[in-house]
Amino acid sequence: MIGYLYLGCVPYAEALRLQEDLAALRIKGHIGNVLLLLEHPSVLTLGRNAKRTNILASDALLAARGVTIHEINRGGDVTYHGPGQLVGYPIFDLRSLRSPRGGRLGPVDFVRLMEEALIRLCAEFNVPAGRICGLTGVWCHLRWGSLLDESCGIAAKDQPGGERKIAAIGIHVARGVTSHGFAFNITTDLRDFELIHPCGIIDRPVTSLANEVSDPKDLPSLEAIARRAARQFGIVFNEEMLKIESLAALRTPAETAPSGEPEFPAQDTPLQIPPEVERLRGTKSHPVQV
Repeated sequence: MIGYLYLGCVPYAEALRLQEDLAALRIKGHIGNVLLLLEHPSVLTLGRNAKRTNILASDALLAARGVTIHEINRGGDVTYHGPGQLVGYPIFDLRSLRSPRGGRLGPVDFVRLMEEALIRLCAEFNVPAGRICGLTGVWCHLRWGSLLDESCGIAAKDQPGGERKIAAIGIHVARGVTSHGFAFNITTDLRDFELIHPCGIIDRPVTSLANEVSDPKDLPSLEAIARRAARQFGIVFNEEMLKIESLAALRTPAETAPSGEPEFPAQDTPLQIPPEVERLRGTKSHPVQV
């Protein structure tokens, strides 16, 4: 079972500390696997392999626009986070998950499954998306001759294959437990990506869900899309998803933890609730028919 929690808009430094705290608890077995879903104020993050030259804006411009910079331990290069972007931080113990090919789940398979969940999320809005070999993330494919973005006026035929990146992924794994995760553009202001070479890639632009659907006004709220993302995580990881109402509930001792039923069954056979989740829920173990 995977617990998920929507936190709304959280400053990046606060979210970073939260990830570190929860990862430590997960390593000790004090909590189960949990998916944090949120958005950030404008921020640039530099992964382990990042080059400072991929930040195109001056420090003065970044300061004037209130954009902060954080050097972090995830893989990948520079990434932008900002309003209208759904960010997901899975704090998962890979040893508790199974690979689709059998055996324990490794970091590469874990990233591929995250990509799959976001590809399926795009499909819910009739937006075709997929992977590009050698480039981690999720990409949308354009019709030749269509515009990438009215604000920049660049034609798709001017880009290799017309692919646009809708989701960036970068993780860190320590003692088998993951942190960091994905950034999925929903109503993100794409002009903010002009501050950087996103993920160090200079020949393929970014896009957003609002930029790909026929009518952006029909998109649900970021929180509603976060719920859909959680559902897709349950499907691709073959786990039930349990909504957690608050951080306090996540950290509540077993004797006072609230009970709840799984929201998103992963399959249609009885499942045994893991002890980690029982400690979270404060109920006795029992099979759940889903």
